[in-house]
Amino acid sequence: MSPSPAPRWKRLEPDERREQILEVATRLFGERPYADVSTTDIAKEAGVARGLLNHYFGQKRDLYLKVVKRMLLMPGLEEKVSNTGTLRERVERSVRWYLDTVATHGKTYVAVTAVGGIGADPEVERIISAADDVAAAKTLEFLGLKVEVGSDARHRAMMRSYSGMVKATIREWIRGGTLTREEAHLLLSESLITLVRDVIPQLKNMPPRAEPEATPAPSQGERDQEP
Repeated sequence: MSPSPAPRWKRLEPDERREQILEVATRLFGERPYADVSTTDIAKEAGVARGLLNHYFGQKRDLYLKVVKRMLLMPGLEEKVSNTGTLRERVERSVRWYLDTVATHGKTYVAVTAVGGIGADPEVERIISAADDVAAAKTLEFLGLKVEVGSDARHRAMMRSYSGMVKATIREWIRGGTLTREEAHLLLSESLITLVRDVIPQLKNMPPRAEPEATPAPSQGERDQEP
């Protein structure tokens, strides 16, 4: 009896291969500290040559930044969650979808949102800040606030503050085990309902924060009198 032929790697289209590599990287960065994951590890797990990984994503840091963006933006809310019904129904559905999505790679979510994941990296901080702004705008629109209302910088600031609580709550649930999934859902749902229903409407009666006045440059005479 002739031996069975050696198994061959399944040929994938470039987009499918990128997704496969990204999926493996997402899992490994959640299982180990950033410093303990190499591109060789990721390539081996994905069944590709390291050169192909570098071709698609560049160096390890570049791939990590892709993972950070993927975990924070989590596209699909508008396509997968209905925005009909009462405010409570929309909030309940959106929070449930978010927690379901996070649960797929919970350890990675906690790792990339923790302070100092790869040290003080300005690019990671920029991605997190930009993702928070995108999430704030999408959430306000999804919950029925008009775009022009949601453009208020104070609304976005409050939603970013809520985003900070979301990250902390998920860490308590995924990493600490100090909150159950149901308790995390309760906290995030009730907080978002209160914010949108009770807090944000009060802003229309509060004047926006005045921008600090620019200090005028000293005149030539004043400069001449300086010691």
